[in-house]
Amino acid sequence: MPTLNKLRAVKDDSPRTASLTRLRIALTIFFALDGFIFAGWVVRIPAVKEQTGASASTLGLALLGVSAGAVITMMLTGRLCRRFGSHPVTVVSGVLLALSVALPPLTHSALTLGLVLLVFGAAYGGINVAMNSAAVDLVAALRRPVMPSFHAAFSLGGMLGAGLGGLVAGHVSPTRHLLALTVIGLLVTAAVGPTLLRHDARTAPDDRGHIRNEHASASERPSGRVRGLVLVFGLIALCTAYGEGALADWGALHLEEDLHAHPGVAAAGYSCFALAMTIGRISGTTLLERLGRTRTLVFGGATGAAGMLLGSLAPTVWLALLGFAVTGLGLANIFPVAVERAGALAGPTGVAAASTLGYGGMLLGPPMIGFMADWFSLPAALTSVAVLAGVAALIGFATRRAAVS
Repeated sequence: MPTLNKLRAVKDDSPRTASLTRLRIALTIFFALDGFIFAGWVVRIPAVKEQTGASASTLGLALLGVSAGAVITMMLTGRLCRRFGSHPVTVVSGVLLALSVALPPLTHSALTLGLVLLVFGAAYGGINVAMNSAAVDLVAALRRPVMPSFHAAFSLGGMLGAGLGGLVAGHVSPTRHLLALTVIGLLVTAAVGPTLLRHDARTAPDDRGHIRNEHASASERPSGRVRGLVLVFGLIALCTAYGEGALADWGALHLEEDLHAHPGVAAAGYSCFALAMTIGRISGTTLLERLGRTRTLVFGGATGAAGMLLGSLAPTVWLALLGFAVTGLGLANIFPVAVERAGALAGPTGVAAASTLGYGGMLLGPPMIGFMADWFSLPAALTSVAVLAGVAALIGFATRRAAVS
């Protein structure tokens, strides 16, 4: 009799497992598509700058459209996910992202470029909140800490998009390149979107495979303690994203000007960081299963701090590159864990709040590094990345009882 019961349990559970596996694959593809499209746009910024005739300062103002659009829509997307579900919002945002990426090369002035980038940024912010909200629900249903795997897909998509963009940049106009991204984005969304639409993200299977309401209290306002914890996890995300933004904009300059690296070697600095972060995220689920969330946050922050101290203060190029790679490994899983914990506490609104703070950190990093470089020096300014990584580790340790792992 016990054997029969076991066989029946396996048989009953297999459709649910297969359904969740299909859902995980679909979400992973959306994360990769997001990174692929965004990176494809980034590598064509120089060509679009030349086409619009924008100066460096006016281009900088136009590029703020992406940031402004993303920040404005992130909190709104959290509300839309609560009302309609994160899966439909993910699909709609995917369509908008694919359509809007074709607009920048059609502009001929910095003003119109800024306006279309506002639309692109809104779609980018929307899909990030909706995807992460859906991923939080799936993590709860799977009962496995698979959140880093989705962010690894985003990183891999970004590397693929940047690599492909670099290959075609000298042969294909930005208009045709980004229009091709639109076609790819629409085709991928049409292929995997129905998988998301067949599942209601506002519900999740319970232990017996039955459907229960995952956000039954969605209309209720979270308690003050919950809102405070969400902000704390958002602050952890900010500390991580600050470092990512700082290294993207200032890492190569530090290697070239302070350590006199060859321009080609200097350009590899961020690649070392990004590749290490991708590897760290691919192994993130295993790491979380072995260490738990708290230890992952603490060890990750401490490793990131040590790596950035080496990267910013090392006397040789190769030691600095090693430091960048160690920083990427350390910071890899902090943002995914912070967003997942915020979403587990407050649903899509928590994801939106943590994502907004994290994105704010990415925006804050580059200008703050610039100001501090003028006041002190660029190596000294880059040590602020190590300081904030250490702060993330301390916050992770301080909130260990709030995030039992």
